[in-house]
Amino acid sequence: MSKTKLTVNNNGSLKIDGDFEIVDKDGNIYDLAGRTIVSVCRCGLSQNKPFCDGSHKGHFEHEAVAFNLPPKKV
Repeated sequence: MSKTKLTVNNNGSLKIDGDFEIVDKDGNIYDLAGRTIVSVCRCGLSQNKPFCDGSHKGHFEHEAVAFNLPPKKV
């Protein structure tokens, strides 16, 4: 089984690459038509949510730089 990779793009979407499924709030699976790479909207402007349609261009700024989360609460 291949590892799923989620990439946080600068000023844009979340790219998902690998073996995955996307489900709605009721657990219904989106038909991805065989795609193994999709971009998911994180700006809220897409007309094709949850998928990115490029509407963020010029309206969303975020520089994607990895950081460490604080320790998990027990």
